[in-house]
Amino acid sequence: MLPIELNINGHRHHLQLDPRTALLDALRENLHLTGTKKGCDHGQCGACTVHLDGQSALACLTLAVMAQGKAITTIEGLAKGDVLHPMQAAFIKHDAFQCGYCTPGQIMAAAALLQDKHARHGSAVEIREAMSGNLCRCAAYPNIIAAIQEAQRA
Repeated sequence: MLPIELNINGHRHHLQLDPRTALLDALRENLHLTGTKKGCDHGQCGACTVHLDGQSALACLTLAVMAQGKAITTIEGLAKGDVLHPMQAAFIKHDAFQCGYCTPGQIMAAAALLQDKHARHGSAVEIREAMSGNLCRCAAYPNIIAAIQEAQRA
């Protein structure tokens, strides 16, 4: 076991973890932050997307020890108190979810996309390409694209 300090949603957490522990497992099992979902556990679905220093990262493929010293944001930390992040509000407005399982990862990836000043992500085609690592089994893609475009305008 290693002592690990993680900065999650603006709070420091001191944990004793096996060095092989994935960030996803540390979030869900040790810190009970269950908004980040375990989908495929192989980095193929995007359900576990979080932000590391503002960039999208797959928590199932990131060792917790490698996230030390980085600002980690989960879906629980995206809103500012009771005020939803513009992407969260847009997902609700456009009904950009059905079962909701992929929704936290979709929102986190989309929010990071908006922060990326170098990415081209205005058209539906560009958004689809940028979001291609986040899968939705319910096929709510048209609503997800509409939500992202709405948040871009906000």
